[in-house]
Amino acid sequence: MKTRAAAVAVVLLMSIGCGPRGPVVGASDRPPGVGGTIAGIVKTVDGTTALSARKVTATNTETGVKFEASTASNGGYTIQVPKGNYKLDVELRPGETLAS
Repeated sequence: MKTRAAAVAVVLLMSIGCGPRGPVVGASDRPPGVGGTIAGIVKTVDGTTALSARKVTATNTETGVKFEASTASNGGYTIQVPKGNYKLDVELRPGETLAS
């Protein structure tokens, strides 16, 4: 069991859309400065287990500004961000490693 726990890896499936990709519904409802959305699901490497209550941080690579969200019970998260390039970090627990 320890071997399995040590072998658990986190898969970060993300869809980054920091620029418009088609119609934006309700664009007038977006907070000022929001240019897009970063969303994804955090799961174990085999994809069978969603990892909830994990902090996901998107850091703008040019400005260093950070935006955070926590994963839901299904492992999903959504972060609204201004346009830019972002580096993502996921909170890992003991014995876990980041796969992609």
